[in-house]
Amino acid sequence: MLVLDKPAGLLSVPGRGADKQDCLSARVQAQYPDALVVHRLDMATSGLLLMARGLSAQQQLSLAFAGRRVHKHYTAVVQGLMTEPPCTPDAADALPGWGLIDLPIAADWPRRPLRIIDQALGKPSQTRWRIESRDSQAGTTRLLLEALTGRSHQLRVHLQALGHPILGDALYGGQSNAPARRLHLHACALAFAHPVTGASLQFTSPASF
Repeated sequence: MLVLDKPAGLLSVPGRGADKQDCLSARVQAQYPDALVVHRLDMATSGLLLMARGLSAQQQLSLAFAGRRVHKHYTAVVQGLMTEPPCTPDAADALPGWGLIDLPIAADWPRRPLRIIDQALGKPSQTRWRIESRDSQAGTTRLLLEALTGRSHQLRVHLQALGHPILGDALYGGQSNAPARRLHLHACALAFAHPVTGASLQFTSPASF
């Protein structure tokens, strides 16, 4: 397998059209022809991305993702000064200091590729969040996020639903995000079991913002 650090602005996989063929997977496969995609990051998101070496490894790692045995953490900077999540000691999956966004996400078909919160048609989607720091002068909050599910645009849609869109989000942030040069979302950590040996692996990449 390969653990890669994708820059912001680069596609994970090819898109439609000749101008969208340059992507991380194509660059990697030029050097490692047996490299296969396991998961993706949005084009605007930077950070850690995992590719498998061969079909067997791809199948095992895909099963690990589906079974929520791959733990993905992200750093984000959002608009506004967030307050600490409410304490829910009775919840079975509650973690001290962490909040849980549990809102179903569906495609916004008239405005594709946008996604929306849809209680009737949306797929179950869960994101844990924890405050890392606040910048009262800038009016922003730095968060650590854990994606428990892997829906398209999940973190961006969930934080918009809380009223704190990610800084620099051209799709979900509104015009107030215009001064930011990029989406402030970075996949900062991956933890999972090696598909062959079962050894516990952890990878980290600090955000540049």
